[in-house]
Amino acid sequence: MPAYKDPEKNTWYVKFQYKDWTGQAKWVTKRGFKGKREALKWETSFKERLSGSTDMSFADFISVYKSNRSPRIKESTLQTKENILDTKILPFFGEKRLCDISSTDVIQWQNELLKYRDPKTKKPYSASYLKTVHNQLSAIFNHAVRFYGLKENPARAAGNMGSDKDIQMNFWTKDEYLRFSETTMETPLAYYCFEVLYWCGLREGELLALTPADVDLEAGTIRINKTFQHLKGKDIVTKPKTPNSNRTIHMPDFLRLELKDYMNMCYSLMPDDRLFPVSKNFLTCQMAKGCKKAGVKKIRIHDLRHSHVSLLIDLGYSAVAIAERVGHQSIDITYRYAHLFPTVQSSMAEKLNDIREGEHVD
Repeated sequence: MPAYKDPEKNTWYVKFQYKDWTGQAKWVTKRGFKGKREALKWETSFKERLSGSTDMSFADFISVYKSNRSPRIKESTLQTKENILDTKILPFFGEKRLCDISSTDVIQWQNELLKYRDPKTKKPYSASYLKTVHNQLSAIFNHAVRFYGLKENPARAAGNMGSDKDIQMNFWTKDEYLRFSETTMETPLAYYCFEVLYWCGLREGELLALTPADVDLEAGTIRINKTFQHLKGKDIVTKPKTPNSNRTIHMPDFLRLELKDYMNMCYSLMPDDRLFPVSKNFLTCQMAKGCKKAGVKKIRIHDLRHSHVSLLIDLGYSAVAIAERVGHQSIDITYRYAHLFPTVQSSMAEKLNDIREGEHVD
C-alpha cells in the first residue's frame, strides 16, 4: 500500500485498484493529505469499508450503515437518525474499532448521557429521548451482527436506558376544543386546519399533504395516502408513516359542509394543489395564540389527534374501529390509550362471583 508525494503541492496521495460489486477492476485516487500516514490510513479505511470487515472504525461503519439504510427509510427518519449519530453517538464511539466496542464501553457512554444537564435549564435528557438514542445505537450493532459478522450486540448486553413512560399524552375535551376553535375563526385558514385535525384525527403531515383530489365532498370522505415534510429548505411529499396510514376517513356532515365552503373560497384551486398551503410553524403559532385567548391548557398539534381518539373512546367505539379510522394497529390503540377505556374489572369480578356462588345454590 504505497503512498506518493506530490512535490508541486507538498501533499501526499494514494492510488490503488479495487474490484467493485460486479467484480470489475477500478482505480481510485485520493489527493490532498498532509502526510504519508494520513494517506495510508485513508486507503486502509476505504478497503475495510469495501470488505465489510468489523476491524474498521465505528465511524467508517456508520458510512456503510448509512449507505445500506438510506434507500430504505424516509428522508425525515434519516435526518433524525443522522442528528442522533452526529451529536450523541459518533463523538464517543467514532474512533474505536467496531469489533473492540464492549458492553462496558456502552455503559460508560450511557453514564455520560445520564449525567448531562442542559446549560440553561439544568434539566437532564428525558427518559423517552434516552431510550430513543440507545435504540438507535442498538440498531446499528444489530445491523453489524446480521450482515457483517459482528459476534454480538454490546448495546443489548449492556441493557437499555430510559423509558417511554414519561411520554406525556395531553388532550382536550370536546368543550375545550370548541372554546379554542371559536377563537381561531378570525383566521379562517387556521380554523379549517384545526377542524380537520380534531374531527378526523389526522397527523399533521397528513393534513398538510392533502389535495382537493383527496376530498370527495359528495361521499363526505377524505383519502389519506401521503404525508408532508419540510426538510432542508424543501417541501417533500412522501408515502405515509405506515401501511396502516393509507385509509379513507368519513367526515361528519357539518365538516363536509365546512370544507365545501372553504374550497369554494380558494381562488383557482387545482386538483393537485395543497389544500392547506401552510407550515407546521404557522399551525403551532396559531395554536399558542388560540390557547391563550380561549384560556385552555396548551397542548401540541399532535395532541389534537389524541383528543380525537379520546372523544371516540368516550363515545363507546372499540379499539379496532378507532385504529381503522386513525391509521394505527388496534394493539397500539389498546396499549397507548388503555387508561381512557372504561374499566370492566368490577363487572368481571361480579360475574365470576355469581358463577362461583351459583354452584352452591340448591
